[in-house]
This record gives sequence, C-alpha cells and structure tokens, in this order.
Amino acid sequence: MIESWAVIEDGFVADSRDADRLVPWWSFTKTILAAATLVLVRDGLASLDEPMSGRPYTLRHLLQHRSGLAEYGRLLAYQEAVARGDEPWPVPELLARADADRLRYDPGEGWDYSNIGYLLVRQAIETVTGESAGQALQRLVLHPLGIGSARLATWPEDLAGVSMGHASGYHPAWVYHGLMVGTVPDAAMLLHRLMSGMLLPPGWVRAMLEPHELPGPVDGRPWRRPAYGLGVMTGETTRGLKVAGHTGGGPGSTIAVYWALDRRDAPRVAASFATTDDQAMTEEMAFGLLEK
Repeated sequence: MIESWAVIEDGFVADSRDADRLVPWWSFTKTILAAATLVLVRDGLASLDEPMSGRPYTLRHLLQHRSGLAEYGRLLAYQEAVARGDEPWPVPELLARADADRLRYDPGEGWDYSNIGYLLVRQAIETVTGESAGQALQRLVLHPLGIGSARLATWPEDLAGVSMGHASGYHPAWVYHGLMVGTVPDAAMLLHRLMSGMLLPPGWVRAMLEPHELPGPVDGRPWRRPAYGLGVMTGETTRGLKVAGHTGGGPGSTIAVYWALDRRDAPRVAASFATTDDQAMTEEMAFGLLEK
C-alpha cells in the first residue's frame, strides 16, 4: 500500500511524505467546484438561492446535497461497468439509468449524497463561464490560490503517472462532476488558502462551513457528529476534533483533506492519501496528523 501525507501549519508545509506524488483527489474535487460556484456568485454571475432554470432546486441545494436528486454511485449497473473497464456512459444515459428527473424528496426537505447534483454544478459552471470545467476551475480557483500541480483528468492518458492503486486503466469520465488530480501537499495547501480567505470574503467562507447536521455517529467511520456545508464535510470526529474538508474515494485509493476548526490561532490542515478503498483508515490518518 502506498501512503502519502502533508501537514500545513501557518501556511507552510510542516511535514510531508511523497510530496511530488500525483494522486486522484476524488470527491475533494467537490470542494473546488463549490469554491468556483461561490466565486461566480460573489461576482454576480450566478445566484445561490434562486431556482435553477426549469428546476425546483437551487445551487445551494446542489452544493449541500439537499436537492432530492438520486446518487448514481449506488447503481449496480454503474459499479459493474466501472469494474469491467467499460467506456463511460454518455450523460443522458447516466441520467436516464438513475431516473434523475424523479426527485426523492422536495428540495431542502432532506439530505442524500448525490454525485448527480455535482454533475449539475459542473454543467452550471461551464454554462456561465463558456469554458470547459478544467479551464474554469483553473481560472476561478487554482490559479488565484497558487496551486500548480492540480488539473482535471478527462481521459485515461491524463492519469499517466498518477497513483491509482489497483485501478490502472480507469477512465476518469466515470466521475461525472470531474476528477481533479494533484499532489497531496497541494490539496492541503488549497484547503488552507481557501479557508483562510485568500479566494472568498469571510462571509462566503462562513457560508461554506454552515453545517446541515446529519445523523451520527457514522458506523465504521471516525465521525461522532457529522454535517455537510457547501462542498465540505464538517463536524466532530470521534477524536473530539472539529474539522472541515472532504474525503474522497474511488477504485484503488482514498484521500482525506481537513482543516482543524479548533486551531484558529495556529491554522493546521492535514491531507492523507492511501491506495486502499478504506476511507475510514485514510480519515483516521488525516485526523491523527491534525492532533500532532
């Protein structure tokens, strides 16, 4: 098993292992999509709380997984197709297979993790900017925050040199909202700079962190009181830490990137990556680094 980690203390890399290794950021990409969305809202180019065109839900609902949309990752056919190494389905086929037009609850009246919601966030960013998601995320988030290693992987060849564990040959288009890859220190630095207000005004950072509390603790995961903000997982861990960031996982690897909310006097972010499907283990690694 390959493990990489990084700790950011007061804006500097305090500790790291395999700092130059490129890894998939999996669902930490959602934090970047949320940040890009809030930049567009900040600049008056999008609305967070008006219903999207022809839809009953808002961007806030999508960012917080409160839209009522289904989750394609639970589809057995999806799991089997990925395992076989099939070509990714066209988006209309994905939405049809997931019965995406049927909401599971009224927007704002429930919570359910939805990668389809973040696919729609990606599409909204592309529509507003007139750019591909990769171009838009670079311009809106990565370049302003000085994150040099990160890029959106679109084709299997974009994963050359990326640590994918047993998932060699994986097609990144199976991650319909987009799969960012980069180094572990850059993932930690991105979260540090974002939470420190280097991209968004303090009010928008607070909006990202405003929690929708979820039932807890989470069985088999190190979460005592979990919650979800706008593109960030947050809440209290079983270690008693209050954190915000995101965990991500896919075939062959997992990543966890978290800010210690209790350490405002000495801001600390930890990111961990491992070629294992065990998200709990990777989260425990990151939370342990935050305690040191």
